Amino acid sequence: MSNHAASPVLDVADLHVAYGKVEALHGASLQVGAGQIVTVIGPNGAGKSTMLNAIAGAMPNNGSMRGKVRLLGENIDGMAVETRVARGMCLVPETRELFASMTVQDNLLLGGYRRYKAGDRAYADQMAVVYELFPRLQERRRQQAGSLSGGERQMLALGRALMAKPQLLMLDEPSLGLAPLIVKEIFHIIVNLKQTGVAILLVEQNARAALQVADYAYVLETGDMVLQGPAAELAHDPKVIDTYLGLAKKSG
Repeated sequence: MSNHAASPVLDVADLHVAYGKVEALHGASLQVGAGQIVTVIGPNGAGKSTMLNAIAGAMPNNGSMRGKVRLLGENIDGMAVETRVARGMCLVPETRELFASMTVQDNLLLGGYRRYKAGDRAYADQMAVVYELFPRLQERRRQQAGSLSGGERQMLALGRALMAKPQLLMLDEPSLGLAPLIVKEIFHIIVNLKQTGVAILLVEQNARAALQVADYAYVLETGDMVLQGPAAELAHDPKVIDTYLGLAKKSG
């Protein structure tokens, strides 16, 4: 079974990544279509972040990676991170990497800087879209990013990525370190983002939340894609229930 998106925004085939002599990813393949949320779930150390960094072009180019990565039908192997971003790819890392001493609004403007530099005069119009998605950011637009709560920082990281108007948004553990109520809010926002047509690749340890919002899911364990299928089906798969949703099963 495979995720047959008609014209996939992202198409990864047989991706291998090694650190020295240790291979962290063994021939991973996946697809993400426009307006689709695809999630990759798995335990710590499974290779999820490695996979995202490889797709984003953030791995050292020393022969440690092989496979094919296509974005909007174009082979992007060997392209620099900046070039991939310009082609429409954006990664929101789990560390969020905000500029703490800058205001919320300035962080957002930096997200649109590439469009500004390219002469896109409409780059600032995206700010209204971001503020509509994240009203709290508008309320706090003059505050320093470092003064925000964990949930607000995650919203700002998402908003800054959206300022670039990406075709593909990759999210690395967006629920990490957040309280359950805030996690629910962040995932609600991710579902709303899908309505804009952006393709979303969501890497998550919180399998329950990820499977609830995703259209299609992959399970990555110790570098291997061991399961895949429609997210609703995987949520009822005995192996997934036992390994990742066990508490739900025990509670009836």
